Order: sequence, then structure tokens, then C-alpha cells
Amino acid sequence: MFSASSNKVHTMSQRSTVNRRIVLNSRPVGAPTDENFHLEELAMPVLPAGQVLLRTLFLSLDPYMRGRMSDAPSYAAPMAVGDVMVGGTVSRVEDCRHPDYQQGDIVLGNSGWQDSAFSDGTGLTKLDPTMARPSLSLGVLGMPGFTAYMGLIEIGQPKPGETVVVAAASGAVGSVVGQIAKIKGCRAIGIAGGAAKCRFVTEELGFDACLDHLSADIPRQLAMVCPKGIDIYFESVGGAIFDAVLPLLNVRARVPLCGLISIYNHTELPQGPDRLGLLTRTLLTKRITMQGFIIFDDYGDRYGEFLAQMRIWLKEGKVKFREDIVDGLENAPQAFIGLLEGKNFGKLVIRVAND
Repeated sequence: MFSASSNKVHTMSQRSTVNRRIVLNSRPVGAPTDENFHLEELAMPVLPAGQVLLRTLFLSLDPYMRGRMSDAPSYAAPMAVGDVMVGGTVSRVEDCRHPDYQQGDIVLGNSGWQDSAFSDGTGLTKLDPTMARPSLSLGVLGMPGFTAYMGLIEIGQPKPGETVVVAAASGAVGSVVGQIAKIKGCRAIGIAGGAAKCRFVTEELGFDACLDHLSADIPRQLAMVCPKGIDIYFESVGGAIFDAVLPLLNVRARVPLCGLISIYNHTELPQGPDRLGLLTRTLLTKRITMQGFIIFDDYGDRYGEFLAQMRIWLKEGKVKFREDIVDGLENAPQAFIGLLEGKNFGKLVIRVAND
């Protein structure tokens, strides 16, 4: 169990006078452990004027959080030891001293790993109170769906008949990438971990094929299902999967790069030959476009465009989305550790409280 400053753990419980929060206790060396997290219980202060009190309903867990736990240079400042763990949230306005909000409003924000938070309204987005599944605003209608949409449409630029390969195809981003690829008339080939995930990817999401990355002969299998090569590879994993993809990339292939989850816990370069020369030669001779992107930094002004289109696709049944919901804030550390090991099945969300 991760460290806690109270012996009482209130599963699925939020008390109006106490705020439970999980803070960064220490920086991980390699894979995070329970000891890197600390559960605190603090008395809630009086709500200041001009602010709202948010009660967290759902907390999003995402791979990028591992990078924020490190103090290595990155696109965003690291969390300090003692900071509340960062994360997107869906919350209810429990108390209000702000003119633009009222008690009962459901909002999207970034309260992090805690029961409650004060906000002056900065960064909050009101959600439709009749929304049946507000947690979707953390998934297919939020950052993961937006990442899939912009990465594929803007960087991948899919054309009918092209072959699109998607790593982590059963996950929050990859599952949406493949379905958009199908909407655009492409062949969608997924890679996922385990037979159950692969069945979901083909039978439920409609991918043309899905390969189990736990198999020993992924390079051979990938070549068989991509006889005309790969036009777009949506990269979020890295490692051995990219090694299998690289020789199959076609001339003028596109590689949107949004993550490298296979190496987030590494403390040194993997053993083996230096493949930088192979990569750069392939990029050059095949005139490949490989572009990293940070979704809200690079495309934040197009969120409205994405949201309007994704709502239509969801309503029409062209895009389906699976959530992996874990109950209880106190279970967030173990769920997050499992996420980095590929144990989740769909978008990982913590249900902090029942509305």
C-alpha cells in the first residue's frame, strides 16, 4: 500500500470537511512503486470569494503523468515532491462564490488526484448536465480522442486505400485512431497485448486485423498483414513494435508520434546495436515524415472542430469507446502502475465519487 497519513481509508467516500489528496512522495527510479505516492487528509478551509468548490467525480489516469513525476527536461515542468499528482477531472460544483457558476454544475478541469479543489474558474469547461457518461470528456471527447483525431488527420493525412498501423490499439488513443482510419477508407491494423484485447479491436472496433505484441514473431506477422507496406504508423509505444514497423514503412509514409510508453520507466538506453543510423537513413531515403506533437500546445485552438465531429461520429455509432473504471481515489496509484505495464483495457478512469 502507498504511504498514507491516516489509517482510515475512505473508499468511494468524500467528506465535506476533509480533503483526501495523493501527492508525489518521491521521484521514481524506473517503474513507479507505492512508495512514490502519499495519501494525505487535510481539513478543508473556508471557500474564498470568487471561487468554486469542486468535488471530483472522475479522475483521468494517463501515461504522460509518468514524465511529470521525473525532473528530466520535458515539454512541461515537473511536479515538485509534495505536489498533488496532476490529472484531468470531471467535477461537480459543490459550493459556489463565483458569478459564472452555480451549485450542481458539472465541469471539466484539472483538479488532480484529490477529492476536492478550489478554483477561480480558470481552465474549467462546463459540461452538459444531462450527459449520460460525463467521464467520456476525459476520453473519446477529451485529450485522448483529440490526440487521435489531430494526429491522424493533420499529421497522418490518411487517404482511401492506405494502410494505417496503430500501436496500443485497444487503448484510449489507439482505439480511436483505428476507427477514424476506417471512416477515412483506410485499412486499420492494430497491435495490442493479449488475445482478448485483439478480439475487441477487430470484432468491436472494426479494425481489419490485430496482432498480439506478446507473440514472438511480430515482425513476420506484421509483414504478412501489410503486404503493400505501411503508409501511416501512429506511434505511442516505441521499442520492439517500432523496430518491426520501420522496415515496412512506404515511401512518403507518415508517423505521428504522441508517446513512447515502452520506455517511460527506463533509466538507461536499452542494450543492443545503435540503430540511429538505420532510422535516419530510412527517414531520408523513403522521405518519411515523423512528427511529435503535444496536443493542446500544438492544436488547442482546434478543439471545437474535433469535439463537433467526434460527437457526430459517436451519435452515428461510427466510433465506439471502452472505459476501464476503477473505484476509489485510494486505488489510483496501483491503477497507474498497472497502466504503465499495459494492464488496463480501455481508457483508465478513477471513479472518485458517485454523483
